[in-house]
Amino acid sequence: MINDEAIEPDMSVEIGGVRFKNPVMTASGTFGAGQEYSEFIDIGELGAVVTKGVADHPWAGNPAPRIAEVTSGMLNAIGLQNPGVDVFIKRDLPFLEKYRAEGMRVIANVCGHSEKEYLNVVDALNDRSEVDMLEINISCPNVKEGGISFGTSARSVEKITRAVRRHSKKPFIMKLSPNVTSISEIAKAAEAGGADAVSLINTITGMKIDVERQTFVLANKTGGLSGPAVHPVAVRMVYEVHNAVKIPIIGMGGIENTDDAVEMMLAGASCIAIGTANFKNPYATIEIIKGMREYMIRHGIYDTESLIGAVR
Repeated sequence: MINDEAIEPDMSVEIGGVRFKNPVMTASGTFGAGQEYSEFIDIGELGAVVTKGVADHPWAGNPAPRIAEVTSGMLNAIGLQNPGVDVFIKRDLPFLEKYRAEGMRVIANVCGHSEKEYLNVVDALNDRSEVDMLEINISCPNVKEGGISFGTSARSVEKITRAVRRHSKKPFIMKLSPNVTSISEIAKAAEAGGADAVSLINTITGMKIDVERQTFVLANKTGGLSGPAVHPVAVRMVYEVHNAVKIPIIGMGGIENTDDAVEMMLAGASCIAIGTANFKNPYATIEIIKGMREYMIRHGIYDTESLIGAVR
């Protein structure tokens, strides 16, 4: 039972010089910029909103059908559809600014087909926005150019990270792909390139075939698998990376409830991001914040950082 008179735990976490009121974020591509979810929850209670990926020009994304439900998760092949950075700055960031003024942080996810495209977005957000951090998406398996090659080669990861480091006036996170031989080597490359943090895991490449129609369910044939099915893989990879690098980790992948979130932090994550769970439960983020607070009080833990990597 929770003792209302218990000492209130400090749930704040600092990453790259940015202080988050709690470690719960949204995962890019599952929350937009929060407009729809604000009808259900007070998004100002979140540690951060991580926006949907934005490029230097509009992307149409992949053809439909682009989403399929599978056992314990979903496949998506959206292809990073987005309206481009100019619309993002004009339309989405003003909505988030009122919550940011109340202490919620805003992290802009950046995508591109080439180093130049990434840097164009970084420069635009440097000069024309007040976002607190950037998340550089080098890992989406649905983008045939750029993303897949950047994210699966340690040398490419270090190269693009160094380029972002030279340009960015804001702290930034490199979002890593699980579709690699050694996630630790990729994380080390991001650290060597100057990243302030890494986030993992992005989706695992999967496929679904309609046996009656004898055809692919997704027009793209393959898509990114997310949801509870990937959670044990994500926990293992977060644990490996925590033991390989010194920079903070934002852990994600199949987090649906408080136990999943705490497990990810015990493995080594400094913050956690909720993705697919938002689609079936728009209250998931707020429920997890409350649940983590109750967990900390119940276990006599009075600062969130005591949870990070506590399981050796």
